[in-house]
Amino acid sequence: MTSEVVIDVQEKDISTALLEDKRLVEYQNEPRSASFSVGNVYIAKVKKLMPGLNACFVDVGYERDAFLHYLDLGSQFNSYTKYLKQVQSDRKKLYPFAKASHLPDLKKDGSVQSTLTVGQEVLVQIVKEPISTKGPRLTGELSFAGRFLVLIPFGDKVSVSSKIKKGEERARLKQLVQTIRPKNCGVIVRTVAEGQRIAALEGEMKVLTKRWQNAIVKVQKTQNRPQLVYEEAVRAIALLRDIFSPDFENIYVNNDEAYRQVSDYVSLIAPNKAGIVKKYTGSVPIFDNFNITKQIKSSFGKTINYKHGAYLIIEHTEALHVVDVNSGNRTRNENGQEANALEVNLGAADELARQLRLRDMGGIIVVDFIDMHLAEDRQLLYERMCKNMQNDRARHNILPLSKFGLMQITRQRVRPVMDVSVDETCPTCNGTGKIRSSILFTDRLEDKIDKLVNKIGIKRFYLHVHPYVAAYINQGIISLKRKWQIKYGLGVNIVPSQKLAFLQYEFYDAKKEFIDMKEEIETK
Repeated sequence: MTSEVVIDVQEKDISTALLEDKRLVEYQNEPRSASFSVGNVYIAKVKKLMPGLNACFVDVGYERDAFLHYLDLGSQFNSYTKYLKQVQSDRKKLYPFAKASHLPDLKKDGSVQSTLTVGQEVLVQIVKEPISTKGPRLTGELSFAGRFLVLIPFGDKVSVSSKIKKGEERARLKQLVQTIRPKNCGVIVRTVAEGQRIAALEGEMKVLTKRWQNAIVKVQKTQNRPQLVYEEAVRAIALLRDIFSPDFENIYVNNDEAYRQVSDYVSLIAPNKAGIVKKYTGSVPIFDNFNITKQIKSSFGKTINYKHGAYLIIEHTEALHVVDVNSGNRTRNENGQEANALEVNLGAADELARQLRLRDMGGIIVVDFIDMHLAEDRQLLYERMCKNMQNDRARHNILPLSKFGLMQITRQRVRPVMDVSVDETCPTCNGTGKIRSSILFTDRLEDKIDKLVNKIGIKRFYLHVHPYVAAYINQGIISLKRKWQIKYGLGVNIVPSQKLAFLQYEFYDAKKEFIDMKEEIETK
């Protein structure tokens, strides 16, 4: 299996797609202005105590206060609190972390009102992004994740991932990390550290330690609260950190700044693979070039088609996700209904495992498979689902089929489900039901081009249109495009874009920056 990552950086958002054998399996899209991310560390103030919940609400600058449960304060909360006071007592000279003292662990049966007070400053980290009407979920036990290691300030031990099975390797890694572990810090050794030499581990340890030190310096020097003191890497880097493997063949990026960030990161964690990071310079949109746009449009929405006419229906409620499996109009299996049901269900298990990763579906997922009477067929389906989910990084649990033929799955949820609308709003009427004559569409485009060239003064630009419209503009020896180039100059470029609706268009200048050419009547 070969893996590729494609990163599309636009003016307002950044999208990251993971392809396995050219098939889209993970997709993330976030605004470039997004201010929240799992892993961010804040110095913030307690806003309100909730004794009944044994929790509190913390102001971290979001419209809804973040939630912090007493049990999420962490066993070393007392040590953090004391060190925080020592750091803030002197704004000029930083109190060395190596000299920080360990206080007794926080009692597990304690109460929030006896531990915290309203207005108290706490150092917290986001573990779950805002979802629906809920604010972020916080923890007081900080961690700084790298590719091979996770640094835990005030920790006191080295833990090795349970997925590393060999006893000798576990002992080797534990001994190596013990020798490079900073004072007053615990370390978790991640699965990908298996077989790594001490130089790689030590280099990353220095990077993680520096991040913690920089966070403390911000706490010392800033007085505004809440204050972001450590920002997790951009989503593209965070995704690479978690999924990067030697199987990666290419990482394509269409933005200079993002290309430098990704290239620097890959050079740091895998110098021998630095050459796989490539700057995409094609004229066609990067997602169109790698057939990702089409896969996104066919993979999201309520109904998902898969093998031979069968399809899934995915519904999302506040409490859970419900998935219904339908055989559709597929050709019946010649071996009978039982064989047909098994074939449809196995195909559904393959597609559902992909959908869970692709949409980042979390919480409770209930799947209504087609009824099967043979116990061995139900066991085969359960084993197939478990096998398909092995590549899923999110923690999950799968139960065998119940007597009602339902499969129950729980999957870790740390951010809102990825919901991409595949329905296209009419770009010319915006839902009113009345549009200008379609045959005059190219005349309207020429008016825009005339205004752009002769009034605004932009001589070189790219006009993005639907592929069918692009084909019409480019057809013939003396095409409409050629006529425009003769009239307005050779700077006129036509680009087919699969993300646009039929009569939708977008203009971009020579630097690929968006030009707003919508008229007021079009935007009403």
